[in-house]
Amino acid sequence: MTETPSYTLFIGDQSFSSWSLRGWLMLEKFGLPFQTRMVGLYDGTMAEDLAGLAPARLVPVLRLPDGVVIGETIAIAETLAERHPEAGFWPADPAARALARWMVAEMHAGFGALRATCPMQLLHQYEGFAVPDAVRADLARIETLWTLARERHGAQAGAGRPWLFGAYSHADAFFAPVAARIAGYDLPVGALARDYVATTLADPAFQAWRGAGLEKTYDPVPYALDLPTRPWPEGLAP
Repeated sequence: MTETPSYTLFIGDQSFSSWSLRGWLMLEKFGLPFQTRMVGLYDGTMAEDLAGLAPARLVPVLRLPDGVVIGETIAIAETLAERHPEAGFWPADPAARALARWMVAEMHAGFGALRATCPMQLLHQYEGFAVPDAVRADLARIETLWTLARERHGAQAGAGRPWLFGAYSHADAFFAPVAARIAGYDLPVGALARDYVATTLADPAFQAWRGAGLEKTYDPVPYALDLPTRPWPEGLAP
């Protein structure tokens, strides 16, 4: 029997690389054959590690079985959907698919305040984080999008499955790092968003990714804040 050719995904440190998490979930959650290669995001070797993948300069980078190299998660997402139309990367319903693409594009390009102020970290939950108004505005927009998706197309619309559009899609892979930020900084969100964050944190794929990251220690810890911490949450308190 001929083995299915494997993808190669070049990723940064699991505890901190939000972009890498998106790329990894696209492959892991949809059962595609792949292997990972670590890039020295915090070890000073990133340029050297990506030297053979021009014009890549950031993680993640996906190398296709035929050797073609793709960077940027939104490009990776569309390439995988094109190559595997049967996988269900996007919702089947046209209206749901249009909204999912809109949300992924907005996630890829937006929410700068949340990203800059709350870098993804999967080590613990900070206590007493002061949430700036700009981050609150990003959270409000995210809650609007999540609510719209779930009420029209997801669990709230009777689909019986917990993801944004019922079944897991590219939208969930793209918003997983947002859920992690909400959890890691204990950010204030409403009940529907808390439920979605808990769903993400409980996902076995997300837990496997986080567990792999915890195998590496850091001194100093990237993005560390001078705040007390408590253990990583299973969900968010009401």
